[in-house]
Amino acid sequence: MKNIQYVATCLFGLEKFVGEEIDALGYKRTETIDGRVYFEGDITAIPRCNLHLRCAERVYILIGECSVSTFDHLFEGTKALPWEEWIDGTDAFPVKGHSVQSTLTSIPDCQKIIKKAIVERMKIKYAISWFPETGIKKQISFFILRDKAAFMLDTSGEGLYKRGYRKGTNEAPLRETLASAMAAISRPRYDVLFWDPLCGSGTIPIEAALRLSHTAPGLFRTFSSEQYRQITSSLWKQAREEARDLITHEPFEIYGSDIDPNVLEFANQNARNAGMSKWIHFFKMDVRDITTRGKRGTIVTNPPYGERLLDVPAARALLQDMGKAFSTLQNWQIYIISSDEEFEKYYGKKADKARKLYNGMIR
Repeated sequence: MKNIQYVATCLFGLEKFVGEEIDALGYKRTETIDGRVYFEGDITAIPRCNLHLRCAERVYILIGECSVSTFDHLFEGTKALPWEEWIDGTDAFPVKGHSVQSTLTSIPDCQKIIKKAIVERMKIKYAISWFPETGIKKQISFFILRDKAAFMLDTSGEGLYKRGYRKGTNEAPLRETLASAMAAISRPRYDVLFWDPLCGSGTIPIEAALRLSHTAPGLFRTFSSEQYRQITSSLWKQAREEARDLITHEPFEIYGSDIDPNVLEFANQNARNAGMSKWIHFFKMDVRDITTRGKRGTIVTNPPYGERLLDVPAARALLQDMGKAFSTLQNWQIYIISSDEEFEKYYGKKADKARKLYNGMIR
């Protein structure tokens, strides 16, 4: 079976994690650009990567690339690609994309030209003049960076951060993909207590539990490419069976606490939806009252700030209180994600190590 070129997209700062996950699945990385990891593999990469990648936003098939500095270049470059290998005569194929630091800046014009070029190509290949687009939706995406265009077919459907376990909540959420990266940075272990004392709807504890139990994050949902003729249902069945076989049942301790009892109801429900409720213990507690009774462990948390639930003065007052409360924790590793540029000033302690991560558009 021939290899296919793929692109896994991710939030800025998570490329390393996505690359390592691709390596672990046995596929070959070929290039990494901000927010994109290119790799190659056979067709099994479509179900396996969608099921297993914890930090990627989407998995795309890379149809091809070309240089584009004019609309004529864009049309001819698009038309030259083998779209018929993936798009059938009745499929719907909407086009969306982005252009960054490039000559072609009008996204609507790029969309129209790419669509027209695909249609012209398929008119020849299918010997028909009209495409009703009444069949399966296959989302085409393009990305133009410094006059080089990449043309891709989405295999995920909804973003991979939408695991399927989190239901409605009024909370401003941390993306599951970023929560999983936070858990990865902290290197959770079976013999070390893991705690999020500002857990909200439980995303960080749940993602840590999924990692420790080796549960694939995509097991709770479906994907758009499950409808593709080119990917048989048996491939999806095999991939899901493989994922279930990898789940372990070794015990571990994960805790989540929050001052809001209502949000803890969501956390408990989300943990049940993810099949992690037996491993995660949620309870009501003000983070200012934190105590560990001599235990050692790891804290990973995302305190509210500005864009997320609290206004800036209240959020910074909380950071000051957190700094005082956490200063009493001996032999604990503490990992905090914050979009406050002055976090260290208000928390009262310099970070041993800092890295930039993005939660959507929030840094």
